[in-house]
Amino acid sequence: MKRRRFFNMYLTTTISVALVLFLLGLETSILLSARHLVQQVKENVALTVVLNDNTDSLSLVRMNNVLSVAPFVREFTYISEQQALEEHVRNLGDDPSKFLGFNPLQASYEVRLNADYAQSDSIALIKTKLTAFPFVNRIIYQEEVVNILDSNVNNISLILLGVGVVLLFVALALIVNTVRLHVYSKRFLINTMKLVGATPWVIKSPVVRRNALMGFIAACLALLVLVGTFYYTQYQLNIMLIIVNLQNLIIISAIVILAGVLITTLASVFAVNRYIRMKTDDLYYV
Repeated sequence: MKRRRFFNMYLTTTISVALVLFLLGLETSILLSARHLVQQVKENVALTVVLNDNTDSLSLVRMNNVLSVAPFVREFTYISEQQALEEHVRNLGDDPSKFLGFNPLQASYEVRLNADYAQSDSIALIKTKLTAFPFVNRIIYQEEVVNILDSNVNNISLILLGVGVVLLFVALALIVNTVRLHVYSKRFLINTMKLVGATPWVIKSPVVRRNALMGFIAACLALLVLVGTFYYTQYQLNIMLIIVNLQNLIIISAIVILAGVLITTLASVFAVNRYIRMKTDDLYYV
């Protein structure tokens, strides 16, 4: 009967910790997905480097070499005057060269930036560097979009970070209280071991090991529920709740497992230390 009661209490505690770790893992997933989405949006920011008419091949080679090694460039494409005209005709349906008698469009480079450089101050420096070349006519980019992106990304990042910190403290409090209740049920056993001369480490060791194992099992359960949630929402409901990739899964798994084991271990140590220091009579009043 006692063994069954102990098993039920252990199972209840494990499930409670697993639910908290599930929420922690879900918040981590949302933070990672938001970071990935922001990076994707920033990597779509492009600069159009418009060249002067009749730019020679040596200048093109020079620009190619510069863009190939520049840390701010993710990829770039050269668009000749003829390619620009063909794209203009394909998009708008009219050919300005027919009534002007010449091609008014200029050759250019379409430069896509690395995410770390897709912000207003970095783009201003890049613009200064590239316009220093004598064959560069002007640089075009959507300045208003970049400014809006900067402000929105900062605001969203602060909100998500704040939510993450709050949830982390909530998770810590819930797991610590759950473990303390679990250790509370063993306070008289801890006191008995102390009275027969057991050292503090001998008393703490089995409780800490058992709760650390419970934290690991709870973390595994939380990860199973997370994976099931991701699969169901993405493949059954056709809703991409988060961006699932190997790197994100590794990070989420590491955070959930470390949180489960570390928090339950530390909570067990502090809880057991409390009852070790207590006098026998005081155990009846806590």
